[in-house]
Amino acid sequence: MASRTASKDIITLRGSAAIVSEFFGYAANSILYNRAVYPEESFTKVKKYGLTMLLTQDEGVKTFIASLTSQLSEWLEAGKLQRIVLVIMSKATNEVLERWNFNIVTDAEVVEKGAIKEKSDKEIMREIQAIMRQIASCITYLPCLDEPCVFDVLAYTDTDVDAPGTWVESDAKLISNPQMVKLHSFDTKIHKVDSLVSYKKDEWDEEE
Repeated sequence: MASRTASKDIITLRGSAAIVSEFFGYAANSILYNRAVYPEESFTKVKKYGLTMLLTQDEGVKTFIASLTSQLSEWLEAGKLQRIVLVIMSKATNEVLERWNFNIVTDAEVVEKGAIKEKSDKEIMREIQAIMRQIASCITYLPCLDEPCVFDVLAYTDTDVDAPGTWVESDAKLISNPQMVKLHSFDTKIHKVDSLVSYKKDEWDEEE
């Protein structure tokens, strides 16, 4: 008689930390590409999350993002990371033009007791897909960045975290009276990530 074995997708703290940190690496690349912070020709196409994603080939940026995701994974596994913000600023004036916020809620029981959770990999991927599609279509809801820009990344951690020497204390790099667009969220059952982009109003909007 034929039998069928049902399999469960087990999510561990380390596995969840890897999923979220990898997500941020791809999201950061997508934001930098779609907001034209770096030239289009400096990106290459790869397949990820069932989508065509863009990854930078700029060695400096690649090294920065690789180091960043490694540190994020460590903080996520320790349950110490509260939020990550990718900030886009004017290269000439350092004025903050956009803040891409990724708020993270961690299941404390998993961190404290080592509990495991269950959730389908496909379901997590579908949720991440939805966010990536929103990032890719951001030109439809964000003002054009018509000047050279640079970016920075802010990490909000618990106060008892000792940051590595490559990280420095920073102000919040806020935008005065920003416009906001809430994006989709995804949940590994251990880490829930809520996404939001805030941006400086277009001067034309302010005149209306």
